[in-house]
Order: sequence, then structure tokens, then C-alpha cells
Amino acid sequence: MRTDPAFAGLLRAGRHPLGAPVRADLGAAHGPVGELADLLSQVNGFTLANAGVQVFRVGPEGLGPELLRWNAPGTWKDTYAGLADGLLCFGQDLFGVQFAIEDNTRVVTFDPETGQREFVSDTLLGWTEWLAADADAHAARAFATRWQRVHGPLGYDERLIPLRFFVLGGGYDDDNLVVKDAVTCMRIRGPIAQQLHDVPDGTPVRLSFE
Repeated sequence: MRTDPAFAGLLRAGRHPLGAPVRADLGAAHGPVGELADLLSQVNGFTLANAGVQVFRVGPEGLGPELLRWNAPGTWKDTYAGLADGLLCFGQDLFGVQFAIEDNTRVVTFDPETGQREFVSDTLLGWTEWLAADADAHAARAFATRWQRVHGPLGYDERLIPLRFFVLGGGYDDDNLVVKDAVTCMRIRGPIAQQLHDVPDGTPVRLSFE
């Protein structure tokens, strides 16, 4: 897969590879999944924007989440009760927003707090262009840089999670954010996303934490 020049600059400044060299086979030669296989065959997992974005590796050994294991139903998707069906989540941002390929037709973001999907591009190349166009907004570069300067580097299996969810009015200030294992972050939010997924903005809600 050819890469956007600005994205290539982010990649050069990132950390990679996270896994051993592979010839990735993700079950499709074309579409965004085919593009992803091509990208991972070139660079098997990486972080960008001072760990503001992480793209998962493939294969049994390496750093951070492994792509196929991450997408296994029992890792975290079971807690979303179908909201993540049809998604191949190939990476995430600093706060656990998933970058995902939907039915090998388009790239979307998946909000871990609500299960809502937002269209990014029809292609993985388009996703790289979107990411590079505003790395501070789309890749959390400035926030990740400041956070780690103050609190120290994140582990490859760690993300930030708000104590009070953003969708419920929580802020991005340091006293509302904690570092946790990335799988734990997703499993905490899955049951809440089930309850918030179809709730219109501004609607009072009573959440169950059972």
C-alpha cells in the first residue's frame, strides 16, 4: 500500500515494528483489509504521534495487542453485545477509540463509550491521510506528548480511560484520567455502551453497573 507523505513522516517518527516481520494474510486481497495486510507486511505494528495512535501487530510474539486476538469475541467484544460485530479493529487512539474496517468496505472509528461508528474513508489510504491531516485532533499527538511528559510513558498494552466518561460530561483533565490495561478499558465500557448506544444527546440516563 502506498502511503500519504504526511503519514509516512508520522511513521518515521513513530515506534516500530511491534512484531516480527510477516507476510500478513487477513483473508482478503482487496479492499481495506487487503490494504491493511499490505501495510502490516511492510511494518508489523507501530505507534504514531508519541503513542497517540497504536496499530496492532500480527503474530504470536511482540509488543502490545495482537490483531486477531484483539478481535476475538472473548477479548472484549462480548461486553458490547453485538455493537462491534462486523468490525476488524486494527488500532486505537490514546483513549481507546477504535480504528476499524467495517465489512471490508470502509474505515470507521468506534467509540468505546457509546458503540457509535463514524465514517472516515472508503480506503485505508484515506484513513492515513485523515490521520496525518490533523495529528493533534485525530491522533491525540499533543495530548499524548504532554501526558507522558508529566506522567511517564505508557506501556504498549495500556491506554487512558476517564473516571467519569466523556459522554457523561467527564473532562480531559488529568484528575479524570487513569492508565489501565487496554483490554480492561474496553471491558469496563462495553456494558455502559450497551445502555448509551441509542440514547439521544441530552437525555437523562440512569445507568446500571451490574
